[in-house]
Amino acid sequence: MRSSPRLNDCKNKPRITRIIVELLYKDLTGKILGAAMEVYRELGCGFLEALYQEAFEHELKLNRINFVPQKPRRVAYKDIILRHPYIPDLIVEGKVVVDLKAIREIGAIEEAQMFNYLKITLIPVGLIINFAGRSLEWKRLVLSEAPPVGLKNPRNPRFQTRQQQSL
Repeated sequence: MRSSPRLNDCKNKPRITRIIVELLYKDLTGKILGAAMEVYRELGCGFLEALYQEAFEHELKLNRINFVPQKPRRVAYKDIILRHPYIPDLIVEGKVVVDLKAIREIGAIEEAQMFNYLKITLIPVGLIINFAGRSLEWKRLVLSEAPPVGLKNPRNPRFQTRQQQSL
């Protein structure tokens, strides 16, 4: 007599295929977050963003991680370059935009800002790091699509203003 299959029988379990996607700049973002955790361990919460920025820059230097702090980036709007630049907190090794915060929590507004920063810089990975909570909070965002024309970097050879396109 044939017995009915048991629920624990491996043959009856649905097969699950695991797809592992390697994170873009995984090692670098890990080092950046490690530096942020060290700053948080030393300082805790309750300070202004500028103080965390200074301590974080020092921690990156101690870890021999190359970065450019607060370098202005121009933003295009239709056929002009806006006077007021976007100034990222840090660009690490030319691969990751880091936005430091000292706010209650990272929300949709901060995420939207980071996506715009990634579009402007043409850098695909961004980290929002918040020092204001009971523990360090961070979000990793990846730009997966091409930016709209108005947000392209004017130094990029693909950038054209409407005036240039009509020539």
